[in-house]
Amino acid sequence: MASVSYESQRRRFARQAFAPSLLFLILVAGLPTLFLIITSLTPAALVNPGSLTDFSNPFRNYTLLLSDERFVGSLWVQAKLSLYTVTMQVLIGTSMALLVHAGQGRWQSLRHLFVIPMVLPPIVVAVIWKLIYTPDISPIYRAAKAIGIVLPSLTTHVDFALWAIVIADTWEWAPFTFLMVLAALQTLPSEYVEAARMDGADTIAVFWHIVLPYIAPVLLVCTLFRVIDSIKAFPLIFLLTGGGPGSVTEVTNYYAYLVAFNFGELGYSSAITVVLLSLTVLISWAAMRASRTSQPIE
Repeated sequence: MASVSYESQRRRFARQAFAPSLLFLILVAGLPTLFLIITSLTPAALVNPGSLTDFSNPFRNYTLLLSDERFVGSLWVQAKLSLYTVTMQVLIGTSMALLVHAGQGRWQSLRHLFVIPMVLPPIVVAVIWKLIYTPDISPIYRAAKAIGIVLPSLTTHVDFALWAIVIADTWEWAPFTFLMVLAALQTLPSEYVEAARMDGADTIAVFWHIVLPYIAPVLLVCTLFRVIDSIKAFPLIFLLTGGGPGSVTEVTNYYAYLVAFNFGELGYSSAITVVLLSLTVLISWAAMRASRTSQPIE
């Protein structure tokens, strides 16, 4: 009876301890999400306030999405942006971590510099790259001009605008992979590497058969979390390209923003956001599953 009483008291204390946080989460995230879903079922528009309570055709917005070429195009742009940024961030971040881990004392003092972009506010990062991409004041354009190279305006060129976003986002978030992989490398038992060396394995073989399998779970989690965060590349696009030229850099969340605040279609924008939110939840669920089931080699 004593153990049962203790267990019940422990659970009651846990519920009471989590109650304030849960209540705060419901107020901050739950209620706005519920309002978003409800609004997506209406033809709500800024020019017609009464439309917010019109539920006569609740799936109208979602039906329109199926034939909206601009929405489908924004999903394609988002997919390309996520693919390019996540691939580069994982590759560059992992390379930096391997370099610092191998260099030990020579590079350890520089690891703090590598994480500076990640801790800057996103809007500050966007302003920095806005200056870098502005031809009249950019040191990159001036250096290229000094050696006789004429660079196009990267943020307004159809072929380079998306890559301009990719480079800026990679600069900001490659340190995330760097920190995660470096932490994993520092927990790698030295016995594995020493045993492989004694068997005659070279550096490439050690990396391929020992290091890579050990850090693979971390790389998977990094990839999934970076995919989630790549959906939130709004500040860079807002300040650098404005979704242009045309719709080359118009990702789904930016399209939802334009529909709501430029066209005044709140209901349709909410439907776009609900679809994007659903995709994000699915990816988040996959990330949590991966973080629970992925374990390093023993």
